[in-house]
Amino acid sequence: MKISELFKSGKPVLSFEVFPPKKDSSVESITAAIDELAQLRPAYISVTYGAGGNTANTFTRDIAAHIKNDCGIEAMAHITCVNNSKEEVLTVMDSFAEAGIENILALRGDINPNVPPKTDFRHASELITFIRSDPKYDNIGISGACYPEGHTEADSLTADILNLRKKVEAGAEELITQLFFDNAFFYDFREKSVIAGINVPISAGIMPVTSKSQIERMVTMCGASLPQKF
Repeated sequence: MKISELFKSGKPVLSFEVFPPKKDSSVESITAAIDELAQLRPAYISVTYGAGGNTANTFTRDIAAHIKNDCGIEAMAHITCVNNSKEEVLTVMDSFAEAGIENILALRGDINPNVPPKTDFRHASELITFIRSDPKYDNIGISGACYPEGHTEADSLTADILNLRKKVEAGAEELITQLFFDNAFFYDFREKSVIAGINVPISAGIMPVTSKSQIERMVTMCGASLPQKF
């Protein structure tokens, strides 16, 4: 089932996001935690696309397959394009399809200053367009990322929302926000997105606050701001 179909019921859609283990670990190191999350019966669980080459990509597929096939919960596998060629994207997509994974989150991915990026894709919208151009992926649900405070590389929030619209026009059926800690940013972003003609579901990305150092690290990485009351 496409993730976008879950929103048609009008009920809240709760999901979790999990990270693959480090490449020197095994998938089994995370399956126990996933099995516990599955008992909460979320609408779906997404799996990030770890750095580190083919091993990490295989972890993403195997974990998503466990969620879908063993836990009976919809899985969303992340896929990035900044360090992938078109041929590599097709290989990853085929491996997802063979594992029964029906949903992906299409991302550009973080640019590593020490690794020259591939040149086939510059933006996530181009990745979405490329996947949508192949009829064999017509049944794959595609989600995109969005940024309530604007992407750190965007000239302005308005410019970022106009770029976001390109993802939807390319075929993204749902959007998931970067984490944020101030609801005012989300409400303003959502209103401006609707005005810009973006009419797909927008899910709020939330990270539980477990430690000061964790939040400070994420704020630095993602560009999210903290309310003064924090």
